[in-house]
Amino acid sequence: MASVEPRQAVAPERREVAAPDLVRVWDVPVRVFHWSLAGLVAVSWVSAENGYLKLHLWSGLGLLTLVLFRIAWGLVGSTTARFSDFVRGPARALDYLRALRRGERQVHAGHNPAGGWMVMALLAVLLAQAGTGLFANDGVHFNGPLARQVSSELSDWLTSLHGSVFNVIVLLVWMHVVAVLFYRYVRGEHLVAAMLSGKKPRRETPADTTLKFAPPRRALLWLVLAAGLVYWIDRF
Repeated sequence: MASVEPRQAVAPERREVAAPDLVRVWDVPVRVFHWSLAGLVAVSWVSAENGYLKLHLWSGLGLLTLVLFRIAWGLVGSTTARFSDFVRGPARALDYLRALRRGERQVHAGHNPAGGWMVMALLAVLLAQAGTGLFANDGVHFNGPLARQVSSELSDWLTSLHGSVFNVIVLLVWMHVVAVLFYRYVRGEHLVAAMLSGKKPRRETPADTTLKFAPPRRALLWLVLAAGLVYWIDRF
C-alpha cells in the first residue's frame, strides 16, 4: 500500500503594502514653533480673561521669544521656513486666490502665496501684541517690564492698544482655522497632518521640489539668543 505524504499547509501569500508616498516639507523647529505659538496664544487669552496677570506676563514673554526666533529662522532656517520661499508680491497672492476660486490646482511645498501673507500678518500682530504688553499696566498693581520706562500716559495708551491688537489676532486666527477647514474638506489637503508629521503627499508638492533642511543645532542657537534677549528685557 502506497504511503500518502501528509499535505503541508501553504502559508498565505503576504501582500506588501507600499508606504505612503510622502515628502518631508516642514522641519522640527517650524512645527514646534507652530504648536507652541497656538498654545501660548490660548494661555494668554485665558489668563487675561481671568486676571492671572503673572501667568499672562510669562506667556507674553514666551510669545515674544517665539516670534523673535521665527523671524530669525525665516532668514537662516530650512527652505520652507525662509521668507524668501513664501513671501511674494500682492499680485502673486491675488492671482493664487483667483485660481483657487476657479478650482485650479496649484501645489507648493511650503506656504502658498496667500498663506505667506497670513504668516507675515500673524507675526506682525503678535510682535505688536507682545511689544505693547511690555509697556502695559492694569492701573493698580501690575506693570509690564518696561512700563516704568515711559510716561503713565504713554503706558495707558499702549495698554489700550494692547487690548485692541488682540482683537486683530482673534480675527486672523479665525481666518486661519477657516482656511485649514477649507483645504481639508474642499481641496482634500490635510494641512494639520502635515504640520504634525512634517510631511505632505507627493502629489501636493511640485515635481521638481528640492528642499534643504537646516541643522537643529542652528535652531537651538537662535532660540537661546531670542530667549536671552527677552530675559534681558524682562530684567531691564
